Amino acid sequence: MASNNYENEFRICRTTGLKVHLPGEKLFYVHAVTAVVSLLVGGIMAILIALTRWPAVHLLPADLFYRFVTAHGMNMLVFWIVFFEMAGLIFASTAVLGSRLPAPWFGWLNYALMLVGALMTNAMIFGGNADVMFTSYPPLQAHPNYYLGIILFAVGTLLNCFHFLATLYIAKKEGYHKGSYPLFTFGILIAVILAVFTLVSGAITYIPTWVWAMGWLNSIDPGLYRLGFWGFGHSAQQINLAAMVSIWYLIGTLTVGAVPVNEKFSRIAFLLYLIGINVASVHHLLVDPGFSASFRMFNTSYVIYAATIGSMIHAFSIPAAIETAQRKKGFTNGLFEWLTKAPWGNPAFAGMALSIVIFGFGGGVTGVTQGVEQINIMSHNTLRIPGHFHVTVVGGTSLAFMALAYYALPLVMRRELIGKGLAKYQPWIFGIGISIMSFGMTFAGILGIPRRHYDVTFSTAIFQVPFSATATTMLGLLGLGAIMAFIGLLIFCVIAALTAFFGKRIPSEMIKHTPSA
Repeated sequence: MASNNYENEFRICRTTGLKVHLPGEKLFYVHAVTAVVSLLVGGIMAILIALTRWPAVHLLPADLFYRFVTAHGMNMLVFWIVFFEMAGLIFASTAVLGSRLPAPWFGWLNYALMLVGALMTNAMIFGGNADVMFTSYPPLQAHPNYYLGIILFAVGTLLNCFHFLATLYIAKKEGYHKGSYPLFTFGILIAVILAVFTLVSGAITYIPTWVWAMGWLNSIDPGLYRLGFWGFGHSAQQINLAAMVSIWYLIGTLTVGAVPVNEKFSRIAFLLYLIGINVASVHHLLVDPGFSASFRMFNTSYVIYAATIGSMIHAFSIPAAIETAQRKKGFTNGLFEWLTKAPWGNPAFAGMALSIVIFGFGGGVTGVTQGVEQINIMSHNTLRIPGHFHVTVVGGTSLAFMALAYYALPLVMRRELIGKGLAKYQPWIFGIGISIMSFGMTFAGILGIPRRHYDVTFSTAIFQVPFSATATTMLGLLGLGAIMAFIGLLIFCVIAALTAFFGKRIPSEMIKHTPSA
């Protein structure tokens, strides 16, 4: 039994009926706010980069372009996503289970480490001391504090993962939760296990690199760095995948009362991620001459499909759960009344549905094809690759996180949503914009447009590299899609900020909550 000291630290949400532990609520709040600030910084960098990629505009000079690419990658792929995921860990382990957070002081320490790490990394980037782009492949070398900032951020994240596991243990041991964990919490648990592997890979990569940057090592092996980096860099995106799918299930339940048709099957699909995803990160090295062909082909052309099968199971399970729930409500006319009568005006539902479609059809199809060695050889250094990961990480993960925020803001911040009318359109503006942008990237890449060069026309090169008018048109499409997606991002940030600071207070009802065993 838990001590009675904790029984007065809970309130109940009138909308969801969830019991919220107040110390955990405060930690959720700061992680979520920091995530949105990171999203805004990364988004501003994104629109500047996109307008530079568009030859008709070509906005930035070379030095700022590479600096902003580094800032964009760190803030969007790491800080926005991971801070939001840490908020998700707190939500999944406390509010969903009705449990207390075992050591709030430890959570604040971890948040402080992450915040200092993020600020230090950004200071190095914007100060011009880390123009190494997101991958920072040696021999490119940044200021030591750039790597130290990433290490501090990773340490705080790893400790947060242990705090999450301790909360699950407390929930069971003290009787806050009985039976198996809800599917959402189970999916987040899979994400945490992936995170531990990812962060260990990051430590193996970044600690020696930091020592090298300090001048205490003469050199580091670039091949081992690339292997370790993608054990961290790509696996981090698989944490996002597990978290995103968990959110799809949760939003399905919150919006239409969806229950998985076969929950055991959905749990097996999550377990397949553990088997295949992290090893499959080697597909980033498919054209790397430092590794044998058999090593690269086994890890990508075979192991990767374990993860693919998992995603395909979810792709059928979640729509089936939504259809079943809708038909139980009487929407049984024809094949698709359950779909047409779905709550499309709810931004959480619309965001989730768009996230599934964009990730599944855009990200899934391009990911599997680009993971084949023969195609990867042709596409690896073209815009086709960013075209893939923008529909997975942005159109899939970020849009799912935004959708969940529309529920989390009233629940955790106890504020009524400001701008409900605008919020209905936000997922559509953002989702369609990012799809157009990725379409332009993908087809520009197929036509040979390079991936990393700031001037795709090579206008100042001795030998000109002409591209077709179609390729230039695709780059224009990239720019227009980016503008539309940026408007959607701004709308989300404004709604979140106005709600957090000026939303009408939702009355809070404190309850005595004592575990039952």
